[in-house]
Amino acid sequence: MGHEDLIKEQLSCRVLTVSSSRTRESDESGRVIRNLLKEKGHRVENSKVIPDETEEIEREIDKAVNSNSRALIITGGTGLSIRDHSVDVLKRMEDKEIPGFGEAFRRMSFENIGPRAILSRARASLIRDTLVFSLPGSPAAVKLGTRELILPTIGHATYEIDKEAE
Repeated sequence: MGHEDLIKEQLSCRVLTVSSSRTRESDESGRVIRNLLKEKGHRVENSKVIPDETEEIEREIDKAVNSNSRALIITGGTGLSIRDHSVDVLKRMEDKEIPGFGEAFRRMSFENIGPRAILSRARASLIRDTLVFSLPGSPAAVKLGTRELILPTIGHATYEIDKEAE
């Protein structure tokens, strides 16, 4: 049995939308993430919309890390505005940064939106054994990051994390 056979195909995931203006009903980006995860056979254990407030973001990341979820995908709060806190909270809490995620996201975004892509603070981190991805709030950005970067790598990433723990 090769290591590809050991990669988990179905993972428990959480989705967190950080926004001061969206509700569960108007959260298109969260819905896109949930649908893409489910299409690939992953379980969405929890999905929530919260305001862009440091304490609430930290509390939800803690809940994900202390649950059985292997991945948390956050949408929103990655911009340059003074009220964008997701990435700052994530940086403070992370055990390891996964720099290739943000680099690849910005490169791929550049192909779609041009130089404005450099303004994105998209980020991925590892907190204990939970992967945390932070994407911009737009549905197009969420679709790009989830479909092209997160879904193709989370199975292998969890394999590597679990292998490291053995």
